[in-house]
Amino acid sequence: MVSGAKRSPVKKLLEIRGMGQVLTVTVGLIVLCIGFGIINPVFFSSRNMSNLMRQIAPILLIGIGQSFVLITANIDLSIGSVVGMSCMISATLMTKGLNPWAAACITLACCLSIGLLNGVLVSLCQVPSFIATLGTMTIARGIAQIANGNYNTDSIGEAAEGFRNFFYYGRTFGLFNTVWIAVVLWCVFNFLLTRTRTGRHIYAIGSNIEASRLSGVNVPATIIKTYLVSSFLSCVVGLITCATSGMGTMDSGNMYEMYGVAASAVGGVSTLGGQGLLFGTVIGASIWQVLQNGLQFASAPVAIRNIAVGIIVILSVLLDIIVRNGKQLGKRKLNSTT
Repeated sequence: MVSGAKRSPVKKLLEIRGMGQVLTVTVGLIVLCIGFGIINPVFFSSRNMSNLMRQIAPILLIGIGQSFVLITANIDLSIGSVVGMSCMISATLMTKGLNPWAAACITLACCLSIGLLNGVLVSLCQVPSFIATLGTMTIARGIAQIANGNYNTDSIGEAAEGFRNFFYYGRTFGLFNTVWIAVVLWCVFNFLLTRTRTGRHIYAIGSNIEASRLSGVNVPATIIKTYLVSSFLSCVVGLITCATSGMGTMDSGNMYEMYGVAASAVGGVSTLGGQGLLFGTVIGASIWQVLQNGLQFASAPVAIRNIAVGIIVILSVLLDIIVRNGKQLGKRKLNSTT
């Protein structure tokens, strides 16, 4: 075999970490859409497609944040509670007469403080991420509950009409603004992950944290950044939730941490760290919402929808573990023969 021979574009594509699963789940998404379209042609109506994209957007944003954390071989269980905290704080401030955009800025600062706390606990205090974010999950949910005295808020009022249009009801070039927000933020964070030194450090930490530290990577700072990304995106989803309902509800974001893990894991982001593409997170979030939407058109009960999604998440993680173990076994055999 000639050294330096040109590889085909397909082979180069498949060599990208996590691309194999991304292509697999993309085919799965196409099959799901075709199947649901056959069951009920209304699935492909322009109205349903438009609403479906708007429903996918918050799941995608949550998935992006969780993906950043998962790639470092950590997890963020506080995501859903930060969404609820964002929704309640912003709505409460608006009902008290504060300008909606000022309320959004204060809310962002509060949410980022949770992300900073997560990062410090995990990276500097060496608290396991599961335990650290389980604790902050409870703290953030408590803040959401006391933000308005343990009550849901009243309507945020007509003064917040611009806020509601920007985050949910408004359209730009025929698409809901929620979709545009998700697209813009995906582009920003995909660039950060794939084209910057910080992104390379995130992958390196997930692959081998000790080797990264010896190579001069500032591990604590990098891990803190991933949790800040996660809390920032959770805050945005909380603002979208507030704009959607026009009020603050204390249980907002309930189970969103599972949605984030589902979108990431199904899209090929390894729960073991060091591997994953944000394009896969798009597909994972789409599969999640297409299943919910399609099964609803098929008149499947909510319980069946939840069971179906849960099975897919388990199979996705199991596949990742099997592939990883297979690669490690192959390397061992190769080393033993050389």
